[in-house]
Amino acid sequence: MKTLVSITLSAALLTSALVAGEQFAMSDKDRAMYAELLEANPADINVASGEELLSYMGGDASLAKFLGVSEDDLPKYIAGFPRYVKKLDMVAGLDQVVQAMMAENGHKPLPLKSGNMFDIVAYVKSIANDEPINIDVNANPQMKAAYALGKEVFETKRGRRGLSCLSCHSPDIIGSVLRTQPLPELGASGNAAAATWPAYRMTKSSLRTLQRRFQGCMNNALLAVIPLGSPEMVALEVYVTDKSKGAQIAIPGLKR
Repeated sequence: MKTLVSITLSAALLTSALVAGEQFAMSDKDRAMYAELLEANPADINVASGEELLSYMGGDASLAKFLGVSEDDLPKYIAGFPRYVKKLDMVAGLDQVVQAMMAENGHKPLPLKSGNMFDIVAYVKSIANDEPINIDVNANPQMKAAYALGKEVFETKRGRRGLSCLSCHSPDIIGSVLRTQPLPELGASGNAAAATWPAYRMTKSSLRTLQRRFQGCMNNALLAVIPLGSPEMVALEVYVTDKSKGAQIAIPGLKR
């Protein structure tokens, strides 16, 4: 007998065979727009804005100093986030590093959900463009704990529909279609979610971060939304980023 979860998914999903692997959610017009935006990503403006905003705090050199690395090593170091930052005594995302840097420099920290914060994070992560993601979930006890928590968050069923992240991204579901969108392998070549967020999202006409995308999924699945920057949300980013380990960073990304 099917469980409530499987019944819910069966009602919502069509097999990828029905669409022969095509992402049929996009009309020909949308596909043409997507191709055009690949050549001129609107979020390039956000990245440039983020660079300017960071410059008020000393730019790349000041960020490297705050993190305790050389400016030459900064790209590779950024490619390892989220990571345990001793100065903060916690596993942190880039946005939390930016907040702490602002506070240290006498600026009022931006809210994690603000557009300016998204811009700065997009710029900071773009410093690592072309670097492979090198997150090390076994680097220290803190990262091991964050990975374990992230796995728990990813796999735990909750909410009125009894769904989890795994419900849509388990090996036996990947490739099926939900709401006209094929469900991706989060670490697969060509997708590697953590390597391409922050990204410009066509359906939202704005720049979004990976954690903000997680929140969108939670809303759609009728789950209580986990706050940005919370230990659970950062841990979820650690877990998903590990799936993309080795993928080259390319910011800003472009998403439907």
